[in-house]
Amino acid sequence: MKAQMFVVTPDDRAPALNVLGTDVTVLASNAATGSYEITLQRGGEGLGAPPHSHDWDESFYVLQGGVEFTCAGQTRVCGPGTLVHVPAGTVHGFRYAAGGGEMLEFTGQGGLATQLFSDLDSNIPPGPPDFPTLLAVLEKNAVQLAACDGPAHRKEIAA
Repeated sequence: MKAQMFVVTPDDRAPALNVLGTDVTVLASNAATGSYEITLQRGGEGLGAPPHSHDWDESFYVLQGGVEFTCAGQTRVCGPGTLVHVPAGTVHGFRYAAGGGEMLEFTGQGGLATQLFSDLDSNIPPGPPDFPTLLAVLEKNAVQLAACDGPAHRKEIAA
C-alpha cells in the first residue's frame, strides 16, 4: 500500500499515551508513513527509558528542557536544539533532566516504537511497573532491556 499525504494539527492528534510516566503523542506511525515514525515525548525530571536496544535506528531532537542520554556507554546532557542519533542495535537510554523536557523521536524503517508505546499504555498502569508484564510487552515489540547495573538503574526503571 502506498503511503498517502497527511497533515496532523494539534487538534487532530490522538491523546498522549502514558509510557511509564512519559507522555508520548504519536504524530506519525509507520503504518501512516509506510516507513518511519515520529512521536512527541514529554517527561518530568528523572523519568525516561532505561538502557535498552532494538533493531531499528532512532533519533531524538530536544525541544525544551534537558535530556540525559546514555548511548554505547557514554552519557551526555542535551539541551534544546540537540539531535541524538542511535543506530539499530545500540544500547541506549535517557532520562529527563532537572525541570523535565520535551523532544521529538524519529524511528527508522521497520521500527515498532509506536506499537510498543501503545502496548505499554494499555498494559502498564501508572506507578511502579509489574516487571513480568513489562518484560513481556518489551519482548513482544522486539526490545531488549540491558543488564541492570545496580540500585540506581532499578530505581530508574521503577520511576
